[in-house]
Amino acid sequence: MTTAEHLDTIDRLLTTAFPTGPEGGPGHGGGPGHLLVTLSTTRDFRFDDGSGREEAAEQIDAECEALVQALTGRWGEPQVFAVGSLRERGFAGEEMPEPWGEIGNTTDHVNLWRAGERWLVVYVAQWDVEFPYLLTAASTVTDPP
Repeated sequence: MTTAEHLDTIDRLLTTAFPTGPEGGPGHGGGPGHLLVTLSTTRDFRFDDGSGREEAAEQIDAECEALVQALTGRWGEPQVFAVGSLRERGFAGEEMPEPWGEIGNTTDHVNLWRAGERWLVVYVAQWDVEFPYLLTAASTVTDPP
């Protein structure tokens, strides 16, 4: 997908009503107060020797950077928010509000903008080293913990 297509998806993400209950699954869907969408994905590395992983990471990082630059033109400079502590807090038993629990389990940092009443979050997720990289966007009314 192109940056323009990602922007169209994000426009819909920011105006779509939140579900009343959990919908979808990891990386796509949402629940009360949040929506998540996978904008782009690399290939899966579980079934091969992992060759090309570095190139895939560089490619999706470049795609994310292009999107961040386009969104900066709309919303200003993002806050870069480190979320590694969310993962640690979750492992320690603390309940994380969604989408922050999922976000904290799949990335170390996010780009964050205040878009009207909602937070817009853009980041590259990966569930584990064998899984694909996912360019992901989230819309939420829940403040970062």
